[in-house]
Amino acid sequence: MIHIFDTPGILLTALAEQIVVRAKEAIEKDGRFSFVLSGGSSPKKLFELLASVPYKEQIDWTRVFFFFGDERYVPADHPDSNYLMAKKALFDALNISPGQIFRMKTELTPDAAAQAYEDDILAYFSDKPVRFDLVLLGLGDDAHTASLFPHTSVLHEQESLVKALYIEKVMMNRITLTAPCINQASMVAFLVYGPSKAEALHHVLEGDRDIEKYPAQLIRPNGGLLHWYLDQSAARQLNRK
Repeated sequence: MIHIFDTPGILLTALAEQIVVRAKEAIEKDGRFSFVLSGGSSPKKLFELLASVPYKEQIDWTRVFFFFGDERYVPADHPDSNYLMAKKALFDALNISPGQIFRMKTELTPDAAAQAYEDDILAYFSDKPVRFDLVLLGLGDDAHTASLFPHTSVLHEQESLVKALYIEKVMMNRITLTAPCINQASMVAFLVYGPSKAEALHHVLEGDRDIEKYPAQLIRPNGGLLHWYLDQSAARQLNRK
């Protein structure tokens, strides 16, 4: 489902309200809410909004467990760390217990960090299927999402939940959830705003299927919901609105 809003502010408010609804439903059903966070600049404003009135008062945050869709291979206190951004914008403001936060352990080697994160996910779900309640994703100007970059081997991964890879384009190791892992979620929500995303968004949603060039096309939840939260400038090249 595609949702288009006039401004990023209205978009972020609508998505925050959706997160509240999903969190309440999951907590009522299962006693907890598993929330996979996206990195980058776009979700920072969303996290700050969730940590503010009235949203911080509408969710039982002691029952929310946080995961990450991907991570840059930098120390946890590095300015480029997705974890550090979420810590400053969300975790600290809400006094989230460290036991509720599953960060990717970049103090390990990339492959060991990926395996450790997969182990953490499997332990969290225990004997139940791996099925996150909500996965938040962004979209890069090159149509990547999480760290599923164009023309990388991880796009064809079918077995692992988490993989490490070196990405030539950014000259950095990354650790990412794989597409099959993301596609097991109950709901996936893309947060995309700004004119720089318009061309990539058009290709992902309306172009020919080519996962090598447009990796975000891989995201098709199996029995779950897929929502796109867009502003007008990001959606300007879409034919169907």
